[in-house]
Amino acid sequence: GRINVIPDKAARMREIYLNPVKLAYFLAIRATVGEGHDQFVDDMYSTPDGTAVVVSRPSFADVVSIDLASGDVNWRFPVSGHRADHMAISPDGRRVAVSASTSNTVHVLDIRTGEQAGSFATGDKPHENVFVDGGRYIWNMAIGDVNTPFDDPALDGTKGDRRITVVDAETFEQVEVIDMRERLDAIGRKDLSDSVRPVAFTPDESKLYFQVSFFNGFLEYDVAADRITRTKTLPKNPETDENRTTWVNDSRHHGMSMSPKGDKLCIAGTMDDYATVVDRATLEEGPLVAAAKPYWATVSGDGKACVISESGADRVTAIDFATGRKVASVPVGDHPQRVRLGHVPADWTGPSAG
Repeated sequence: GRINVIPDKAARMREIYLNPVKLAYFLAIRATVGEGHDQFVDDMYSTPDGTAVVVSRPSFADVVSIDLASGDVNWRFPVSGHRADHMAISPDGRRVAVSASTSNTVHVLDIRTGEQAGSFATGDKPHENVFVDGGRYIWNMAIGDVNTPFDDPALDGTKGDRRITVVDAETFEQVEVIDMRERLDAIGRKDLSDSVRPVAFTPDESKLYFQVSFFNGFLEYDVAADRITRTKTLPKNPETDENRTTWVNDSRHHGMSMSPKGDKLCIAGTMDDYATVVDRATLEEGPLVAAAKPYWATVSGDGKACVISESGADRVTAIDFATGRKVASVPVGDHPQRVRLGHVPADWTGPSAG
């Protein structure tokens, strides 16, 4: 089934056109992060009972809950600032954390009512959120200014405050700040950006794998030892333009997920137009599966496949963790980015209202 996540578009656009500041941000999102597209959905999660989907809408700077039976808006939460970004759902399904990227804030909302349970401050441009330790803590990765043309390594300092902020998920008090700049310098990788992009924890959460801006590869971080332990460089596509200003939002590679057993990593090689499954023990990559600007990776419901979004082909594609080969691909909407696992009633084919 398909669902319209902007049933209130007319009302939202009226607000935007009547507010010059909102209009400026709306157009800027289209021209920069959206690559010429309005970002009417960035992230989404179904509610535990499968009756609604909660969606962050960057261009409207809000989060909404959409009733899957009627297609109506259950609730709407305008974020602080002017753009909503990545979300995360708590392990018990009761709360969603959403990054408000222009106000350096993460809001944590009750998934049923949309009421704010709390919020916390982050580095510049908060991006991905992850609940860990059974939902006890939230990790937020702030990526800095990835939309500017100042991509030369000599201008790295202009990108802002990039750091991981760890907070208590009940009190929202800051527990720890991790600056990967120090950890990268410690292993002699001053050449790598400290802008932490998509991440994946091992099942026991002892290791964190993460991508950084401009890098065709990823790194392994030992959480307890607080140090980077391994670096993996993945193949470049010889057809990829080496001009960093042409890479979408500073991302050479953007998207990673881990198999449920923790033995395989799936990597979206965004600007290099491939995805690949990597053995976590050896860090050896499997076949390079051709994909049109893959921008996200997640795991299928049965845990057997990695699911990537092909933003350049308007498709979602599944790659078998065991073989590293493509097993399925389906057409979706315009310019897919985030892919999330959700659930709906078995006989659901879309809202009754169309």
